[in-house]
Amino acid sequence: MDEPIDCRFSLKGKVAVVTGGGRGLGQALALGLAASGAAVAVVGRTPSALDVTVEKVSAMGGRALAVRADLADLQEIEKIVTAVLSANGRIDVLVNNAAAGAPFKPAEEVTPEEWDAVMRTNLRGTFFLTTRVAREMKTTGGGSIINITSIMGEVAGPKASVYCASKGGLRQLTRTLAVEWARYGIRVNAVAPGYIRTELTGELQDNLELNEYVMTRTPMRRWATPGEFVGAVVYLASDASSFQTGQTIVVDGGWTAW
Repeated sequence: MDEPIDCRFSLKGKVAVVTGGGRGLGQALALGLAASGAAVAVVGRTPSALDVTVEKVSAMGGRALAVRADLADLQEIEKIVTAVLSANGRIDVLVNNAAAGAPFKPAEEVTPEEWDAVMRTNLRGTFFLTTRVAREMKTTGGGSIINITSIMGEVAGPKASVYCASKGGLRQLTRTLAVEWARYGIRVNAVAPGYIRTELTGELQDNLELNEYVMTRTPMRRWATPGEFVGAVVYLASDASSFQTGQTIVVDGGWTAW
């Protein structure tokens, strides 16, 4: 007989890693995972921001670890995995949330340097961290990998060619790795957010052209808050989604419904 549904959403005893966990969406996801029972390791480039997340988790009675690392530097990936394993002994959940912002400009004006800066984190770094974590998950019977993509990986975004390419690539990587690793008990899914209101998107919100585009294009007529994505990520991290892999949950206020 299956467990009661509330038990299947529990993450008690699991260890989760959240990249980009110092602020905004990453912090909200880390707090949500911790509230569901997971020990959480937050990864990012700014120690002070990571410390805030750790303090908030601790105030909830949870366990958290801060790991300062930059996914654009592949040499830092081993440091992340070593730190988490030393503190917790295993990794059950990986949330690939860290992402580099992309220039909002016509495609023909994008420079090679701008292209590389986005791809180094959004695809290259994420890919190699994921494959490194998967090697650990294979030894412990599996786990859940959750890629934070974007609606810009689902549909076109004017003046967002580089970002769309990176998130579209991550969406396809989600499918490919799900098929490749299913036999090891590793599930790979994605959550595709719409536009989110955080301290880091203030510049985007101040862009009158873009803000009007977002408000007009979103049927709910607003930007999302970070906490509105916690439910989807906890679901994918938990046993409640035990037969789901290779899928993307779109949370976009109705953007892709038309």
